[in-house]
Amino acid sequence: MRALVCKDFAPYTELTVEEVPEPPVQAGFVMVDVKAAGVNFPDILLVEGKYQMKPELPFVPGMEAAGVVSKLGEAVQGVKEGDRVIVATMLGAFAEKVPAHSSQLVPMPDSMSFEEGAALTTIYGTSYHALKDRAKLQEGETVLVLGAAGGVGIAAVQLAKAMGAKVIAAASSAEKLAFAKDNGADDVINYTDEDLKAQVKELTEGKGVDVVYDPVGGDLAEPALRASGWQSRYLVVGFASGPIPKIPLNLALLNSRDIMGVFWGAWVGRNPRANAQNIKELYDFYVAGKIKPQVSASYSLDDYVNAFDDLLERRVKGKVVLTP
Repeated sequence: MRALVCKDFAPYTELTVEEVPEPPVQAGFVMVDVKAAGVNFPDILLVEGKYQMKPELPFVPGMEAAGVVSKLGEAVQGVKEGDRVIVATMLGAFAEKVPAHSSQLVPMPDSMSFEEGAALTTIYGTSYHALKDRAKLQEGETVLVLGAAGGVGIAAVQLAKAMGAKVIAAASSAEKLAFAKDNGADDVINYTDEDLKAQVKELTEGKGVDVVYDPVGGDLAEPALRASGWQSRYLVVGFASGPIPKIPLNLALLNSRDIMGVFWGAWVGRNPRANAQNIKELYDFYVAGKIKPQVSASYSLDDYVNAFDDLLERRVKGKVVLTP
């Protein structure tokens, strides 16, 4: 089978597409024929050796996929060949086939495309965990979403609206803000040429937002925190801009603000049942038409560099996928 292979921790341009042996299907596992695989920023960090974990070399990257079950290992129940599924793998999804434990499979709704399925698990799982479990978002509260047109950003916009919140979307261009508006944002801020804190204060009549969802970091972090109100929750989701900000802790004290880390992958490992419930609720949102994964581009394995470039150069509106 063909797969995208990482042989050394190096720039992603040095990955290679190769013929590799098909992995065995162990007891409790199934083989999934990959129809689409979601590309995520952590995939880039993994292959460059910058992620929280370092896989044993060589490895096939790819954290999530959607496809069709083609083979069953021993002792597998509740799954059959031909089932359309979404699978969270952490590694291995950028290939024509990927083995997965049967507990990692989620049936796909008939109305969901493989591209949508590949764009669902990581970004919506992360954003829903952040808003529901960490921030405990309540109906009627106001959420500021930074990087609102990116993968986790647009998922946060849709989910916050589905949960009954008011959403202020912040992004770097008029095109991205229009995209956020189309996906449910109530108000928008272009932080390239507008004062983020001042605009938030104006939109909230001086109160500030209840929740800040920040996958961007860098220079936006402090003004976003200052734009939050009494007993607000600041969600640290990632650092897409590059620099990790240094926050003056007196800002947490002054308004009794909470600064909360969001590490969905680690939380899933510790709370598999709670995550399964979250995934079920995400599917209910999807079937009800309250969320819809947005795929801005689809690339072949051979064209993977363009997919990774889209992420790093912030051309993605929603999600980009590979189709092995």
